[in-house]
Amino acid sequence: MISENNEKCVVLINGIPASGKSTLTHAVSQRLGLPVLTLDSLKEPFMTSFAPVDRQRNRQLGCAAYQAIWQIVSQAPPGCVYLIDAWFGFQPKAVLQQGLQRAGVTRALELWLAITPDEAVARYQARLSQRLPGHPGAEYLPELHALAEHARPMGIGPVLQLDARAPDEAAACAWLQRQRILPLRQSALMV
Repeated sequence: MISENNEKCVVLINGIPASGKSTLTHAVSQRLGLPVLTLDSLKEPFMTSFAPVDRQRNRQLGCAAYQAIWQIVSQAPPGCVYLIDAWFGFQPKAVLQQGLQRAGVTRALELWLAITPDEAVARYQARLSQRLPGHPGAEYLPELHALAEHARPMGIGPVLQLDARAPDEAAACAWLQRQRILPLRQSALMV
């Protein structure tokens, strides 16, 4: 997808694990026709190939997938807009800034999924049986609870905060359109 003013733009779909990033990313992608990069989609094939994967290897693969995202974005032409689904807070903000710079990103927007600690824990626990081996298990729940108490958006550019319990997909798409990341002709078609 080419942005209106030929900037290289990314939309960071950010939130802690179990906040609903993937669901929101899919909905926004379908509505606006934007390509998607997700940390898990890059990491999980390696988790399967290198099984068994422990927590440390999972983190290493996550860091490698994060770098791969920026490598892919760097190869996109000016004007390309990617939706990037990741928990960006798993590394320092400086790592994100370096990735954006290396990729030639001139504009970053952020959709932040705010979630309460109890809701995050309940969601994560409910999907434990569906996660690939190598993702943290039930032992991660207390850490996730603490993480949810302090997690914040990255704030590299404009941020739209959404309630993770029922994110307003239409409002997210309308906000992105107001940010003028889509050509005017296409933006009018997406309403």
